[in-house]
Amino acid sequence: MNVSILDIVFYAFALLIVMSAGIVVFSKNVMHSAFALMFTLLGVAALYVLLTADFLAMTQIMVYIGGIMILIIFGVMLTTKITNVDVKSKNIQIIPAAILTAIIGGALCGIFWSTKWTVVPTFDVEATASYLGVMLLTDYILPFEAVSVLLLIAMIGAALIARRKA
Repeated sequence: MNVSILDIVFYAFALLIVMSAGIVVFSKNVMHSAFALMFTLLGVAALYVLLTADFLAMTQIMVYIGGIMILIIFGVMLTTKITNVDVKSKNIQIIPAAILTAIIGGALCGIFWSTKWTVVPTFDVEATASYLGVMLLTDYILPFEAVSVLLLIAMIGAALIARRKA
């Protein structure tokens, strides 16, 4: 079996994504879940880099990690006493859920191991970010600016709602 360095990097990032997504789901601390979500999104961006989708990787980092995650973290930090709240739930359906998860996981593993995967030779891919940047700032400048104004209005509205005193 011939394992390349790209295979090892892929599996490392896939493991990072699965483990941090598990922390997001099972953590009782909201801040731990938020930071684990950041690592999940970073792993997805790394997979985009491995797929030579440079624009998607940069968009993933700038929009989701740079914007959404900062918004979530500040929202959690600015909410009073949210970091000390323990999330409690009754796991009354944990046994049927575990059985169903094991069945689905076993079926997926069986499909994975029984499939004859074909390997195709790779080809050189040129960067797409510069081409998309030129398109956004020439042919699609009006929709691009309209979206930016809409996002600015939403951000100002959110700040006004947050500052309103009860």
